[in-house]
Amino acid sequence: MAKPNTPPETRTFSEGGYRFIPGVFQYSAGVAALDGFEIRRIRFQQPIPVQEGFARIKDILSDYKRPLTSFCACELRSPAQFSEAGFRAFNETYVSTLDNWGIYDGQTNPVARSNVCPEVNGPAEPQFYAFSFTVEAENSKPSFVVAGSGEAPEGHDNYHDHIVRLGDTSPDAIEEKADFVLGEMERRLSGLGFDWGSVTATQLYTVHNIHHFLAQGIEQRGATPAGLTWHFARPPIVGLEFEMDCRGLQVETVI
Repeated sequence: MAKPNTPPETRTFSEGGYRFIPGVFQYSAGVAALDGFEIRRIRFQQPIPVQEGFARIKDILSDYKRPLTSFCACELRSPAQFSEAGFRAFNETYVSTLDNWGIYDGQTNPVARSNVCPEVNGPAEPQFYAFSFTVEAENSKPSFVVAGSGEAPEGHDNYHDHIVRLGDTSPDAIEEKADFVLGEMERRLSGLGFDWGSVTATQLYTVHNIHHFLAQGIEQRGATPAGLTWHFARPPIVGLEFEMDCRGLQVETVI
């Protein structure tokens, strides 16, 4: 199994106060605050439907006296896994708001994202679970968000043909999927200039057992310096079984 590629370079999105790892059209692979800024995260105690959520986020950014371009990352919850065509249709609707906000230019999207499907008590429609944005901050500590990744490299015409051990959910297959995803987290962290020691939260999304490789496959790798938050959820596309994201933030709020 080929490992993820060498660390990616970042681009600067000065209008938002952050830099990002270019990804696919629907999201970037990760973001980090520029000097003089920090990233803050707000989680909705009760997730909000996407369009209503965008309106709420717009009001919150106004309260913080921040431009819409400061919106830099989000975490979504969807009812069930999408087909690849369905995922693209959803993403085209999603990025239309980012286009209106002056963030997405039709080709490059700097906003990082995770989008997963709760296995139990999932939403009736896609919802915002949390979002992150930049604020001006002198002498701030570095802050970043690494976008979610499943066990398939991005940038291809489809996910299906590139999924690690497609259709196999045996214990060793799940471990191999996890190894790929952890490698991708490390690649993105390195591209942003960080490592696991800088992480303040590691999130895992799968409905499969991970206990057989938790100690050596995840803990000993250093991937959980602040513990592990396991969401009993699936990645967004049919065929994917394992997803992770991580972040390094000083300020997080629940509203």
